[in-house]
Amino acid sequence: MMKKILIAVIFLVCFTAVNAQQKLNWTYTAKSLGNNKYELHLVATPPPGWHIYSMLTPDGGPIPTTFKFNQNALLSMQGKVKEKGKVVTYFDKNFKVDVKYFEGQAQFVQVVTVKGKIKTNISGEIESMICNDRTCMPPTTEKFNIALN
Repeated sequence: MMKKILIAVIFLVCFTAVNAQQKLNWTYTAKSLGNNKYELHLVATPPPGWHIYSMLTPDGGPIPTTFKFNQNALLSMQGKVKEKGKVVTYFDKNFKVDVKYFEGQAQFVQVVTVKGKIKTNISGEIESMICNDRTCMPPTTEKFNIALN
């Protein structure tokens, strides 16, 4: 009996450890467009076999990727965040909606203008969720801070 319990505990710990390692890798860059404009690139790279959901995933489905930018009086946002990457759309029988996710790397782009020739930063948070064909990780919130020089 003790041997079965020990094997079950070891299996549970190993399974949890493997799943706990599954997280997105985020990178952040700012590309100068001239005239105090910058193109921000927030790039998500999921582990192999996992995917991140589109910002356009409808209500009732998995958690869509969302961005919250902190207020900065020295900046103005130009439009909304745009998505780049290979988007897969399919009807999910569990959620009963058309789900959209990125196959491989997902790139999110936001253009901002700095008011004047000064150095500043833009910061905020990203909420996202990753899944594979069998399971999903809980949604996570990632903070970012990008220098604009």
